[in-house]
Amino acid sequence: MPPTSSCPDFSTDPTGDNMTLVDLDGLLACLEFEDLGDGRWTAPHLQLDYRRIFGGQLLAQAVVLADASAPEKAVRSLSCVFPREGSLDEPLEYRVEAVHDGRSFATRRITGAQGDRVCLVAQASLHVAEEGPEHGDPPPDVGLPGDAEPTDLSMVPWPCRVVDGVDLGDRGVGPAEFRFWTRVDRELPDDPAVHQALLAHATDLTVIGTALRPHEGLSQADSTVRLATAVTAHQIVFHRAFRLDDWCLVDQCSPVAAGARAFGVGNVFDADGRLVASFTQESMVRPIVPDEDHERREDTP
Repeated sequence: MPPTSSCPDFSTDPTGDNMTLVDLDGLLACLEFEDLGDGRWTAPHLQLDYRRIFGGQLLAQAVVLADASAPEKAVRSLSCVFPREGSLDEPLEYRVEAVHDGRSFATRRITGAQGDRVCLVAQASLHVAEEGPEHGDPPPDVGLPGDAEPTDLSMVPWPCRVVDGVDLGDRGVGPAEFRFWTRVDRELPDDPAVHQALLAHATDLTVIGTALRPHEGLSQADSTVRLATAVTAHQIVFHRAFRLDDWCLVDQCSPVAAGARAFGVGNVFDADGRLVASFTQESMVRPIVPDEDHERREDTP
């Protein structure tokens, strides 16, 4: 079974006719953990009409667990691999290991498993707030959120507006780029980890579709139909504090796809144009080969 963290066909819907597949209250409920004792934790799953746990849920939960493990520090980076898919039919059990605790930095290793099936291995770096030299690349010149197209991104249960109305379900050729504005349309708690967790969730969704844009006749809509796709690794780095109940711009591209793998990078800017987070993602993108023996059996009278 290939490693995976994502559900199929999360293509954008420029018409806005489709409803999001999850709701914000359900996603926030996934961030409420139950202490099982002996260093073990569990939390609810996002409920989907699909068997797999969505990778964005795992990213969000890892952020919250790491943050809670070091109260004087905040998550600055999270690197995750997804060795096996997780089932929505079983609870996921997390363990958090304190690898290092220093005066200004800390490191945590987080493992999420269902029985002996490990679904998530993550390493988080945490850091106290400090002052130092600052600079940051400027955001791309894409106008304001009101200039972009309202679009349903399926697994992001708050408003998103896609720059130039790009549709990741379109099988025509386009550049391996995708930009969208996003903002939770109600006030969130002041806890920075909640804003980080929700952003991490949103960054898991559209990188594969971005990588498929240069390929004629293929799109994100072909996942599970013509392509076997799976997120295998994801990293997110938080540079500055931000609020996701204000507009943020997600700017991503895929510089390469090769060897049945796609690679994507992204930057996130707040409403003031500050670079607040960056992320990378590696995924499996493999053509589905029909079962030739099955086809021969079907053709036999």
